[in-house]
Amino acid sequence: MLETIDLNSDLGEGFGPWTMGDDAAMLSVVSSANIACGGHAGDPETMYATCRTAAEHGVVIGAHPSFVDREGFGRRIIPMHPDEIGRMVVTQIGALAAIARLAGTEVRYVKPHGALGNLAAADSSVAAGIIDAVSVAFPALAILAISGTQLELVARAAGVEVYSEIFADRAYQPNGQLVPRSRPGAVIHDAEQAAQRLLTFVATGRMAVMDGEPIELAAHSICVHGDTPGAVEMARHIRAELVIGGLEPRQFMPT
Repeated sequence: MLETIDLNSDLGEGFGPWTMGDDAAMLSVVSSANIACGGHAGDPETMYATCRTAAEHGVVIGAHPSFVDREGFGRRIIPMHPDEIGRMVVTQIGALAAIARLAGTEVRYVKPHGALGNLAAADSSVAAGIIDAVSVAFPALAILAISGTQLELVARAAGVEVYSEIFADRAYQPNGQLVPRSRPGAVIHDAEQAAQRLLTFVATGRMAVMDGEPIELAAHSICVHGDTPGAVEMARHIRAELVIGGLEPRQFMPT
């Protein structure tokens, strides 16, 4: 049975005067933050502010690269060769890494966002394109991958440090991939439902899925999305329920 678990959230997803979610509040709850770095969202000032606030809270930061698609918030697949995807990813990581240094912190890991994350979870060639590029350009960075997916398997086979992630507020398919957001029930909005599902997973190692029997997954980190209504309240409730259940929220990255 797990004794500790990380809580992460996708943050810094604003652009210019437009903001999404309450990043400052979320950074008082989570232990790691996946920061948008210019693909689906994020600009220099948003990245800097998010990195500074994360550093003030002692929160580990990771890069959250995506397809360059602000209009679609990175939730649309843009056809690209896997090598092109790798170069796109390290370009975004480089931008965040530079801003993080200015903010007095450093990028520790990479977690692909949205359509890119889902594609890398299902397609080993895309996963390899990302892993190959990151391991050359940023060899010290770990990968945070959806548990049981191609990205996790390819990273592990390449000898890259990889950590497994599960989602508090997303429904699963029997193959371990996330239910597409276009389907009803893909996003869980009830904080108690999300918390109880996680506690069951912690006790059994098996995750409830849509239209199937629970499946075995591994987990170093739990994601609570920062862009959904009531996200901060859900994160606080989940954290409190995990503590009551005997699970200590703690960063998955070694310090």
